[in-house]
Amino acid sequence: MLICGVDEAGRGPLIGSVFTAAVILDPARPIAGLADSKKLSEARREALALEIKDKALAWHIAFASAAEIDQLNIFQATMLAMVRAVDGLAITPGKVLIDGNKIPKTLTLPAEAIVKGDAKVQEISAASILAKTARDAEMIALDRLHPQYGFARHKGYPTAEHLAALQQAGVLAEHRRSFAPVREALGLAQGSLF
Repeated sequence: MLICGVDEAGRGPLIGSVFTAAVILDPARPIAGLADSKKLSEARREALALEIKDKALAWHIAFASAAEIDQLNIFQATMLAMVRAVDGLAITPGKVLIDGNKIPKTLTLPAEAIVKGDAKVQEISAASILAKTARDAEMIALDRLHPQYGFARHKGYPTAEHLAALQQAGVLAEHRRSFAPVREALGLAQGSLF
């Protein structure tokens, strides 16, 4: 039976999409060094992502936009992106293993949620690497457009640098308006207009 691993990246940041990936590994083409993406260096993640894309039987990266996050909430948007990732696979897996403790209600395949699955299941580790590298690429692209925010460094998380930039440079279209620090920055910006 083909196993598909699913994981996400980018639930906590204040800006951009939440990314998910679904991966079906090829037992005949093992990949050494798969691990939770957070425990790998950026260079190692990038190298592994290329190897996963080359060797996996199937993989797909999906996302839910900042607007969808604001509309649905971050949890529901993550579930939506997970379903999109699985639906995007060229091969239908026999079972889906998802990092965490929740399974998307709209997923039509047999599935199991595994807490800390990104450290226990190779397919989930591979998915975590693809999701994280895709999310980081979005932040690096955004950093090129808006260098004053420091997105390449903090990847959109609510660091002191990012919070200061929100106050000084304002809220971008890509910011998640449903997140408290962004709402507060919008309140300050609107209040200062009157």
